[in-house]
Amino acid sequence: MNTNPLKAIIPSQPPVEAQSDVYAVKSRLEWGEPAFTIIDVRDRQTYNDGHIMGAMPMPIDELVDRATSSLDQHRDIYIYGADEQQAAQAARILRSAKFDHVSQLKGGLAAWKEIGGPTEGIIESKTPTGADDLNVVSRMQDHLENLNQDV
Repeated sequence: MNTNPLKAIIPSQPPVEAQSDVYAVKSRLEWGEPAFTIIDVRDRQTYNDGHIMGAMPMPIDELVDRATSSLDQHRDIYIYGADEQQAAQAARILRSAKFDHVSQLKGGLAAWKEIGGPTEGIIESKTPTGADDLNVVSRMQDHLENLNQDV
């Protein structure tokens, strides 16, 4: 099945790994790459308080039913929860439901917010932006420092 009719313009993505770094997902969003979904498996109230912008709410107890009825089983799915264990459990649940491109988002919402990923929600809308959130040079320097720490 050809899911990328514009492959001469938009390169095909490599298959998603079992776990993905927030930088990789943020990069895909910033480049406007199609055909992936971010799922938040936390409870609805926690989701409403704040979540990754564009993430779909699918509480873990409703995950299979909601995903099966609304998502293609071959779509790239990034999933996060209240903690790493909940996200790992949700990823296993989706894989056993025959979703074949499921990746746990390492660090979840906290890691996403650390790199300045866009968020939305009740609490998120009341949280003022940090002094350097809109300063691209400062954010790039922070990113380089984080990369150097990982080496």
